[in-house]
Amino acid sequence: MVGSLFDEPGAFDRDALAARLKALAGQGIFIGGSSWKYEGWIGQVYTRERYLARGRFSQSAFQAECLREYAETFPTVCGDFAFYQFPTDDFWRKLFARVPAGFRFAFKAPEQITCQAFPTHPRYGPRGGKKNEMFLDARAIADMFLRPLMPYRDKTALVIFEFGSMRAELSEFLDRLDPFLAALPPDFRYAVEIRNPEFLANDYFACLRGHHAAHVYNAWSRMPELRVQTAIADSATADFQVCRALLRRGRMYEEAVAAFSPYAEIKDPNPEARDSMRILIGRAKEDKRMLFLFVNNRLEGNAPLTILSLVE
Repeated sequence: MVGSLFDEPGAFDRDALAARLKALAGQGIFIGGSSWKYEGWIGQVYTRERYLARGRFSQSAFQAECLREYAETFPTVCGDFAFYQFPTDDFWRKLFARVPAGFRFAFKAPEQITCQAFPTHPRYGPRGGKKNEMFLDARAIADMFLRPLMPYRDKTALVIFEFGSMRAELSEFLDRLDPFLAALPPDFRYAVEIRNPEFLANDYFACLRGHHAAHVYNAWSRMPELRVQTAIADSATADFQVCRALLRRGRMYEEAVAAFSPYAEIKDPNPEARDSMRILIGRAKEDKRMLFLFVNNRLEGNAPLTILSLVE
């Protein structure tokens, strides 16, 4: 009889989880978190003693070095940070140096490429509310984001273009998306994540299929449940699949942050999302199709425990 990954109630067998995730990665199924810098994971993924300075926990040491320990358990992670910046060459060099061969990153493309108009938010300063002139600029993403990543192609699983809710018709969106995808260099895998449920239509999937890009099955507050998205005929548009389990449908991001921080435990189990992710894993095994599956703390409260539930 195969034992549980839990030695006792509340325990977290990191080594057993790492072994199962490594075995899945060997089959082309990469499962990890949406990010990694969470002190709530200490005692699960992280060892407090590794981040002590003069006998006290050092937050700066943790922030700088915890990726090395994360990669001892997980074979992949989604770099959400890239959504907010064009990282420098030095940043990329240091980041990739912290993970071993075989580790795979997914990066969200900077919002300067995927944001149609900047939100009216203090973070955007004078750009707030204005049209984004760099929206879906293939030359800009190639020069400012993809070119610096070229030396690290072996550790870059894919680039995700996340589009927030758009005030546009699907035809307008595809008129911009189609030539953009066509102009991207063929050196990386690409995936598209949308937040407009009405865009989940034949023309959208046909556009992605024409450019060998994947639709990102995403659990998010205003999107259909994962089971609904995965059941759409022809929604698998590439020879790899991508899933990001972010939020329970109907729950806003800010609510999840307030309810779940510091992300040390499961607070709201989501059996339906878990079942949908297990189905995707099963399909990937059957079809021998690569799968990149990323779980966010905001889905249930603690991504490592959610992932543990998927592979037990």
